[in-house]
Amino acid sequence: MTPISRRDLLRFTGMAGAAAAFTVALGACGAGPASTNKTGATTGSITAVLGYGNNQTWDPLQTASAFSMAAILHCYESLVEGDPITREPFPGLAKALPADLTGTRMTFELRDGATWHDGRPVTADDVVFTYDRVLSPSENVLVHSFFSHWLDAVRKVDERTVEFVLKFPFPYALQRIQSAKIAPKHVFEGKWADAAGGKVVGSGPYKVTEQAPLSHTAFEKFAQYNGPLPAVYDRMLWKSIVDAAPRVAAISGAAPDAQIVENIPAANAEQLRSAGRTVEFADGGNNLFLLFNTAHAPFGDKRVRQALHYAIDGQKMVDIGLKGAGSPATSFINPKLPSSQPAAIDFAYDPAKAKALLQEAGVTGLSVTLSTTNTSLVADCVKVIKEAWDAIGVPTTLDSQDTKALFSKLDNGTDFHVVATTNNPLQFGNDPDLLTRYYYADTSILTTRYARWTGPESQALLALQDAAAAEPDATERAALTKQLMDMIADQAVVYPVVFTQLGTAWDPKSLSGVRAQGYPGIYLNKAVNMAGPA
Repeated sequence: MTPISRRDLLRFTGMAGAAAAFTVALGACGAGPASTNKTGATTGSITAVLGYGNNQTWDPLQTASAFSMAAILHCYESLVEGDPITREPFPGLAKALPADLTGTRMTFELRDGATWHDGRPVTADDVVFTYDRVLSPSENVLVHSFFSHWLDAVRKVDERTVEFVLKFPFPYALQRIQSAKIAPKHVFEGKWADAAGGKVVGSGPYKVTEQAPLSHTAFEKFAQYNGPLPAVYDRMLWKSIVDAAPRVAAISGAAPDAQIVENIPAANAEQLRSAGRTVEFADGGNNLFLLFNTAHAPFGDKRVRQALHYAIDGQKMVDIGLKGAGSPATSFINPKLPSSQPAAIDFAYDPAKAKALLQEAGVTGLSVTLSTTNTSLVADCVKVIKEAWDAIGVPTTLDSQDTKALFSKLDNGTDFHVVATTNNPLQFGNDPDLLTRYYYADTSILTTRYARWTGPESQALLALQDAAAAEPDATERAALTKQLMDMIADQAVVYPVVFTQLGTAWDPKSLSGVRAQGYPGIYLNKAVNMAGPA
């Protein structure tokens, strides 16, 4: 496995905290407007607020930043695009979807007239350049594991056509291709640090005109875009506001500063609805999970891991920690997602069973240090965990710290007992193979590096995962996936305790056609501007 740096592990886990402010050379994107915190009276303008920093990497193949990933959906394109909720595929940079998905060859012809934001045409060389990096084991980009097990190569046929060579017919290919945004070779070859630093040159309906780290990102309509989702607005301003109170304030009042705000706390929903705002919550992949250090006794014994899960009252955590906006985890994938299946072990609250499992494992006098991140959601939830473990005679110490600090310690090999934090792989896709492979894979940082789980049980799980991914028959594939869900629950090395809902609020007098998402961010490519010219 390629060595992982501290920066790598933060982006791979998708939980990176605030990073050092970056400086941006917009270059071919054109000079941006003077710094401002409003869009002004521009025709068709909108102000949005996201609850995450905009100062993490903007590399479209590396980032797990909620802000930049949402923005990238408006600035870059994949060969295949998809509905932000269902991931139902439609042509993006490709002129059409392949007619036959049962073989090991897929051909894509590029859309006529597709143009980069600097005016140069999109070519097959750009596609090959992008996928060479996706598949490179030495580059080991974040999306690498989503492709490397099924895609062998992407080859140029002619200036406008590429061929995908598959290792086996892969049923989720069109969904998975959505996560690889095509980047211009002439801009980023040998210069990926520019992308990480905030330079955005895509082929999508919007281009970035200004980056103000930890403040805002400004966009404008890309006039030469000729794809399926033309820009709705002439200008967009997305503000980064990580504190909940000012986010809620931005969408409150008679004349709100913003027209749409995501990451809305459940406690503020009725207040905003009474003020005339639409507020929706969506179930998705966001979850609070436990990660055990299997190299530290007795956590290498699955009975101990199972016991500590059985001891937790998931519904109490939803009520107290999530203020009702969530559900207990009864399977590895959120049961409210179509790709989920019930697990044989659902970890329903059973403290007596927890005690019995500890006794069966011969464990007495156990005490636990629970290492946690310090977000408000995690802090409220882990109090419930501590209370539960204390109650079964396992005294628990909470060790709360900044996300970056915690994962720096894990990267350095610091010993630990159990980690509790949040993650959301749904932002990359919704098929069951991706949602499990994000955590369990032979290159997974969470399971192999942090949990130190690499024995025969791990190899059996990975083999079953690969078998399910390669199974062409849908019924047989579902059966194999069910076995995989059961095995992941049985091992409980990395396993969710609760799934959280994510809330979005918007002013229905200003826009429609938007939906709350089960992953962070907003999607305005299908919005309808109700307000008209500003």
